[in-house]
Amino acid sequence: MLLFSNINKGLEECRRTEGALLVDVREPEEFAAGHIPGAINVPLSTLGGADLPADRPLFLYCLRGSRSARAAAILKRRGYSRVRSIGGINRYKGETDGR
Repeated sequence: MLLFSNINKGLEECRRTEGALLVDVREPEEFAAGHIPGAINVPLSTLGGADLPADRPLFLYCLRGSRSARAAAILKRRGYSRVRSIGGINRYKGETDGR
């Protein structure tokens, strides 16, 4: 698992990676309040039942980076090998979708 200390660099890597999915692991109300364009919402609280594609690179983020790191560890234990926690949206420099 690779942990980015800078979400902006992690997002650049995500955008350069063919087939990558950007996953916001915050709760739905946090996601609705503002998220990175193109992200899908799979909350950490529901990650155990999520059916994410194991063959695609997954770039995870949350508010500060701790939940995305935990989510990446969970996915690694489930056999996902292409998982990266890129940190928290609180350090993101860019446009957001949502309210």
